[in-house]
Amino acid sequence: MARVRQEPLTSSLLSARDVRELADRLGVRPTKQLGQNFVVDANTVRRIVRVADLTATDVVVEVGPGLGSLTLALLEVADRVVAVEIDPVLAAELPTTVRERARPGTSFDVVIADAVQVEELPGPAPTALVANLPYNVAVPVLLSMFQRFDSLRHGVVMVQSEVADRLVAGPGSRTYGVPSVKTAWYAQARRAGAVPPPVFWPVPRVDSGLVAFTRRPAPPTTATREQVFAVVDAAFAQRRKTLRAALATWAGSPARAEEVLRAAGVDPQARGEQLTVADFARIAEAAAAS
Repeated sequence: MARVRQEPLTSSLLSARDVRELADRLGVRPTKQLGQNFVVDANTVRRIVRVADLTATDVVVEVGPGLGSLTLALLEVADRVVAVEIDPVLAAELPTTVRERARPGTSFDVVIADAVQVEELPGPAPTALVANLPYNVAVPVLLSMFQRFDSLRHGVVMVQSEVADRLVAGPGSRTYGVPSVKTAWYAQARRAGAVPPPVFWPVPRVDSGLVAFTRRPAPPTTATREQVFAVVDAAFAQRRKTLRAALATWAGSPARAEEVLRAAGVDPQARGEQLTVADFARIAEAAAAS
């Protein structure tokens, strides 16, 4: 069924001045420890929402909402947003910001937690993930959300540009690695644009990028996700080595690694960066079967 876009209903988004005044009132100073860089540009948050292709019926989970800039833009389109915020001061203020600025008829909850550790969310199952992810935990957060909430069908995350490249990279690319393969297990990911440093406060020293994703089934295999990911981790732990050598410890010996690789139809002299997620699944399946 074709998705029907919901036209944005205007709310009162936070301006750069609003963000700074709100932070001052709360005594909040962005910290590197929590990876806090607040978006202060209304055009940017509305752009993120457009890329996410949300409808009113989407249940959106937002990670790291901060002071609520992106939250308010999400609530212009989606009727329900659940925000996961680790900072208790910011989390306590978010409901007030939403109540004062969001359009009527929307539903909002905030969960005070580390997003990597969240295993359940209040209300209906989330269908979309939209977030400005802290640079230092972007990959673990994204993968944990994929793992724990199989109801997530689509979304977009804003991450450091280098991380964006890794998430969307394909086999043979110099940026292809563990994040690329594990993301591909869950979803089709693509670059959806660049975000310049001046839209943040404080201004980071790196560029950011948008990564849009669409959920897809995992490769058909009798191996478990844990078994496949163990092969991926081993292959890239020594990415310059051939798979025969890189998987020796995982398999028990170089000879055993070669035996498994040949059973999976994979050249033992290949390297991990040449394999697709389906190739890694075949290796895990061959190991479990022999």
